[in-house]
Amino acid sequence: MARGRTRYVCAECGAVHPGWMGRCPECGAWNTIEEEVATAADSRSMASVTGVAAAPRPVTEGAGEAPERLATGLAEFDRVLGGGIVPGSITLVGGDPGIGKSTLMLQVSHQVARDGGRVLYVSGEESFSQARMRADRLGALDPNLLLYTETSMDAVAGQIEKGGWCLVVADSIQSMHTPAMPSAPGSVGQVRECAAEYMRLAKGMQTPVMLVGHVTKDGVIAGPRLLEHMVDTVLYFEGEGRQSLRILRAVKNRFGSTNEIGVFEMRETGLHEVLDPSALFLGERPKGVSGSAVLPGMEGTRPVLVEVQALVGEPHAGSPRRAVSGVNPGRVSLLLAVLEKRAGLRLCDRDVFVNVAGGVKVDEPAADLAVALAVASSCLERPVREGMAAFGEVGLAGEVRAVDAARQRAAEAAKFGFESCMLPRGCAADAPPGAGAVAVARLTEAIRLGLEG
Repeated sequence: MARGRTRYVCAECGAVHPGWMGRCPECGAWNTIEEEVATAADSRSMASVTGVAAAPRPVTEGAGEAPERLATGLAEFDRVLGGGIVPGSITLVGGDPGIGKSTLMLQVSHQVARDGGRVLYVSGEESFSQARMRADRLGALDPNLLLYTETSMDAVAGQIEKGGWCLVVADSIQSMHTPAMPSAPGSVGQVRECAAEYMRLAKGMQTPVMLVGHVTKDGVIAGPRLLEHMVDTVLYFEGEGRQSLRILRAVKNRFGSTNEIGVFEMRETGLHEVLDPSALFLGERPKGVSGSAVLPGMEGTRPVLVEVQALVGEPHAGSPRRAVSGVNPGRVSLLLAVLEKRAGLRLCDRDVFVNVAGGVKVDEPAADLAVALAVASSCLERPVREGMAAFGEVGLAGEVRAVDAARQRAAEAAKFGFESCMLPRGCAADAPPGAGAVAVARLTEAIRLGLEG
């Protein structure tokens, strides 16, 4: 890029335009074009770190060799990454303010340092004494963990290029700045250029880098959308700030599945792994109350029991209210229509509220049957049978369709003492012995067998 050249970049998609305009023609977003002035050229590449130019290599080279991952010592964190950190990878961790991103990264850094790896923790938002206080509170003190309070990308790059680092953490990418861009830290150009420099260092030095990113009020990572395309893995740390439960999920992972989740509990001494989330989600479930059903859901390869709650109000004039949390609102609207048309439940003039307890998000068709049972239970004031879990997809004709992982779901329910498990008739052959399988083919049959009385 030539010295002093001005260009206009979309903060949403990263597209470059010849001049300012109100709407980006590439992504259609309004008021996202920002002006950038380049003051110096920067033609560095990944080869400039190692001093060896890259050359074409056969795709068969190294075939069958799985990457040797770095285990962090936090099983839940490694699960989400696909088994550990891949050398040379760059990971972006986002989440709401105060959710615990810095706490998570400091604990991961301590675990790696405790196992003998040198970790560089770049703190751009806290002084050394502040970061030291946090590490002391978390018990994350180790001579292999080095704190570096710096916001200059050139200074950080100089430290990384010295080598010998097992892991580099940048907290946060929005606090970094490079002299190549005259704009303020956190602007579109600064975030993009600093992320590109970290990517150059990660790939060239084969040193994994983790970037902490702020999120906007819409819940997406601040900065250009291009940032998420540049990195190898994007993790979101979720949870209600007033509750102790935290969930780490991957929305992008070049080296593993995006279906796994990690469950943590925030305590005074930091984040603690929840190795048995089903027990946590069902710990306060009321018994003998209408509107509550248990769903054996699947999060990646892990079965998790969650409680689906529903509350149906009394009939009244005016527009009924619909409030949904934790499941797809469109899917709930479909189920309400099926319950009214196929099962004869009057719901058109009644308020309906559906919630998944514990702040968990369920996004799979297998949750249909549990949601339908919870709504029918609240509407008819008849509790779901004690000791019964349910899963299955519900079609528009009122049929209950088969879903995957039926054996794991039923086995998880039986493990936690559920005497019976309602499942689609097409999955009955997959149910393990002793699971108390109750196979159903129609929604009306499920309501008849699933509710007490």
